[in-house]
Amino acid sequence: MITIVTLDGPAGVGKTTIARELADRLGIAYLDTGAMFRSVALFFGDGGWERPVDQLVPELNRLDFDLEGTGKYSELLLNGLPLAPEIRKEEVGLWASHLARIPVVRDFLRRNQQAIGRSTSLVAEGRDMGSVVFPGARHKFFMDASIDVRAKRRHAQLKAMGMDEDLERIRGQIRIRDDQDRNRVVAPLKPALDAVIIDTSALDADRVLEKIVDHIREKGL
Repeated sequence: MITIVTLDGPAGVGKTTIARELADRLGIAYLDTGAMFRSVALFFGDGGWERPVDQLVPELNRLDFDLEGTGKYSELLLNGLPLAPEIRKEEVGLWASHLARIPVVRDFLRRNQQAIGRSTSLVAEGRDMGSVVFPGARHKFFMDASIDVRAKRRHAQLKAMGMDEDLERIRGQIRIRDDQDRNRVVAPLKPALDAVIIDTSALDADRVLEKIVDHIREKGL
């Protein structure tokens, strides 16, 4: 039986760390849907969201995502190749937020995400996994935290990856992404009605992970 666990929340809340560890703990695949949006954003480049829809669609149809492995070893492939490390740059994240407001882009990626979810059990991390992409998921979680906490976490994450980004710049970009994600017309960022909401502001990653695992064990995988 295929089991889907969704983990949604705003930028910088720590979803990636928790989702990867959770998938590893459960022995199922980890799907980073944000990486999918970022990969499409990098593919189109700066200003790609301003292109006419009739130009976007044929280019999108050239892209094909696959997911291999489980847990920490899950790897997204784009047209058979690992995703470029450049997708983690803050500017690419902002480009992705712009693209995410375009219905044809969201529809394209939603179909890819659902196709992956039909073939394997997974922890799906993103913005609308529980509310739109996998509404029938057995387990749904929504993580949140204050913008200051999220900016500091994102700064530390990028520093660990060798990317020296300015903290104030990160805070400003997160604020812009929050506004775009929460107020877009198509699939705005919000918890699914049946999602368990976890405020992570005062919790470290281990405590958040344990709260999620405990809830899944109570309900049954």
